Amino acid sequence: MQNVVTHFPGHRTLFEEKYLEGKAEGKAEGEAKGEAKGILRVLEVRGIPLTDDVRQRIASCTDLDRLNDWLDRSGTVERVEDLFTEQ
Repeated sequence: MQNVVTHFPGHRTLFEEKYLEGKAEGKAEGEAKGEAKGILRVLEVRGIPLTDDVRQRIASCTDLDRLNDWLDRSGTVERVEDLFTEQ
């Protein structure tokens, strides 16, 4: 049987906290990019015209709640402007 070491140099230090914080931010950023890509794909498949400004607005958004809302709405909106109107 092998012992598992749960303590390593730097454990519970500012270094570890910043490392874990950065790791979490990277994960959230990756999720946001994936959501944005999905929204753009749904709109493109549906044939809804997208300007460069709209693509940039969607791609640069990092709010996962907002992106999830846009993804849900991307399947039903008639115009891309309707994606951004508050319900």
